[in-house]
Amino acid sequence: MKPSSGKPAEAPGGGSGLASRLASLSRWRRAFLAIGLGAISAAALPPLHLIFLLVPAFVGLLWLLDGVRCWRGAFLVGWCFGAGHFFFGLYWVVLSFFVDAARFGWMAPFALAALAFGFGLFPAFVAVAVRTIGASSGIGGRVLILAVSWAAVEWVRGWLFTGFPWNLVATAWTFSDAMIQSTALIGSYGLGLITVAIAATPAVLGADGPRSGRVRLAAAGAVLVLLWGGGAWRLGGAETETVPDVRLRIVQPNVPQREKWQDGLRQKNFIAALRMSIAPHGGAPESDAWHPTHVIWPETAVAFFLADSPALLAAMAKVTPPGGQIITGAPRRSAQGEGEYRVWNSVHAVDDKGRVVATYDKAHLVPFGEYVPFRGILNFSKLTTGGTDFSPGPGITTLDLPGLPPFSPLICYEVIFPGKVVSGEAGERPQWLLNLTNDAWFGVSSGPYQHLASARLRAVEEGLPLARSANTGVSAIIDAYGRVQQRLELGVEGVIDAALPKSLSAPPPYARLGDWILLVIGVITLVPILRRRSQT
Repeated sequence: MKPSSGKPAEAPGGGSGLASRLASLSRWRRAFLAIGLGAISAAALPPLHLIFLLVPAFVGLLWLLDGVRCWRGAFLVGWCFGAGHFFFGLYWVVLSFFVDAARFGWMAPFALAALAFGFGLFPAFVAVAVRTIGASSGIGGRVLILAVSWAAVEWVRGWLFTGFPWNLVATAWTFSDAMIQSTALIGSYGLGLITVAIAATPAVLGADGPRSGRVRLAAAGAVLVLLWGGGAWRLGGAETETVPDVRLRIVQPNVPQREKWQDGLRQKNFIAALRMSIAPHGGAPESDAWHPTHVIWPETAVAFFLADSPALLAAMAKVTPPGGQIITGAPRRSAQGEGEYRVWNSVHAVDDKGRVVATYDKAHLVPFGEYVPFRGILNFSKLTTGGTDFSPGPGITTLDLPGLPPFSPLICYEVIFPGKVVSGEAGERPQWLLNLTNDAWFGVSSGPYQHLASARLRAVEEGLPLARSANTGVSAIIDAYGRVQQRLELGVEGVIDAALPKSLSAPPPYARLGDWILLVIGVITLVPILRRRSQT
């Protein structure tokens, strides 16, 4: 292999035009432009879905990288691109600091900077891969390296340091039911890989002659049409069948976060949830005959230790459908005399006799929101109420309740993890997903819409319907193809009355094979490039 000359890779377009001008920028102009390109890429995400902006974002990133002389320069460009991307994609996270502004408001700018530049490290490593592996490749090879490495770091982001696979590129497509059907085969990481490759392909125009560039661009367009056409074909005969004799009522109480844990309002909020559970119908078909069999409340809808509160359980029993349950979020604590005091963020199922018949404890906790990592070093309180960190539960499980198909309970952001929303135990595969969440922390912002988009992708990947109860929205019933059947918008108080959609007759390929498919795609893509590089 020939040693690298340290010179920048050739600029697309034969060294002229916009590509050359971007490649020839000074270091700091390149860095500031990279921040801007990352920022516009975030506009492709929910709720804006300006997906066409991925084209200038990723093409511009490639052209900027054509002007760097070493991996350090590439790292800086990628880091700045990532900082812009995550700053605007995750701005809503710091709104939670203003729920108790007197204590935590001062931390908001520092937290946003830490998020932006912390997660920005992932695109930094993408840029290094493009610069080092693609140094002797043509622009077409660098497009593929960009796409594969972007998908790879999204996958790493899904598990490193407990994981945070929020705003995967695939969520940009959730405005189209047809486009997200491919995740049943290749998952969200695979759809993200293809999306980045297509978005970056215009960078090849003029690099190897106009004809070659047009051919590659036409090929990218054909892949895009194939994805949409395949999804439309899959949905063509896909009717949403429902489970007989299961009628769900999803309650969205719309309680502001500042009022959720106030002593004078907790009981009032509980009573309001009771009343909504037996209120007139929520727009269901044949409403005069509609009587729910099961009622679903959101995460921590009960702001008390429910399992230790006989009076609250008795009150719930009075509004629980006969033979059914109310499924609600509530905190849980260890029994007296069990040793160390512990608390959990839990789901309880309460029957019509006021008994807690099933419990699930959240396993994947939110750092700083539900516990403080490195507690021995970081000596400050978590953002949520109470001085005790939540303890993690044993893991994702399947609950089987009378009158319901078995389901996988997912609290809050547990639903954002591809391939990790159902139990891996043999014989425990659920027939639907239940997501209880409280997005009131983030007000009217992009966050709740991004959360819903992730939930829809899990439904398609697993071939399972999903019911979602969110305190302030967006609550929804989603079928096994990721199609929203009913929804309650952000900031609305109300209920959804709906039948439960059926799961697919067999799990889709992604549910059975997981991210091995992504690995195969990555190897097929990169091996020819690496072979050519080794021969230079």
